[in-house]
Amino acid sequence: MADYTIISDVSAYIVRTLREKMCPEPIPSPNNIEISSPADQDVDYIVGLYLYDVREESEVTQRPLMQRGQVQLQRPPRPYGVYYMVFINGSSQMGLKAPDIQKIIGRVAQIVNDNNSVLPNQLQRWLDTQEPPITLSQAKISLEEKVRVWQAINKPYQISLFYKAAPVFLSSEVVINTPRVAEASFDLHITGEERR
Repeated sequence: MADYTIISDVSAYIVRTLREKMCPEPIPSPNNIEISSPADQDVDYIVGLYLYDVREESEVTQRPLMQRGQVQLQRPPRPYGVYYMVFINGSSQMGLKAPDIQKIIGRVAQIVNDNNSVLPNQLQRWLDTQEPPITLSQAKISLEEKVRVWQAINKPYQISLFYKAAPVFLSSEVVINTPRVAEASFDLHITGEERR
């Protein structure tokens, strides 16, 4: 089961993929793509990945307690949806014009569409269980909701892309010790032959 770092690992996967596919065109350097918040000041990058929400996925079926060894049960992992905003850094010193921003946004959308899933064991190599792929899809939110995300960080709305990564299964550390069988008794009944 994926450990608590899985959310950070998903973020790193997205940034790594964007860096591999966007440089040197339309972004000159991998260092110009960062995990950041639009509220951060005095930073010089072009594309930012901002984690703005994490929600439990109630529609995903919960698994039963899982066997761990001979006498232990572990709570199943909980599924989450992780919400991201990909934005262009307005304070960047690159002097981007509107056509440049549109090209960058278009390229990000193309890359995410083409690389829209990853297996958890590609992010956490030690995983020995096969978990479903984490899929990146457009977050189904309205323009008003997008504006509210920007308002929450005291920034005016600007064109950006919103994605949901799900299901992201987060393991539990709760382990339940089950009692060992100390005594067992069996009854054996022998029935007579049937009469003819």
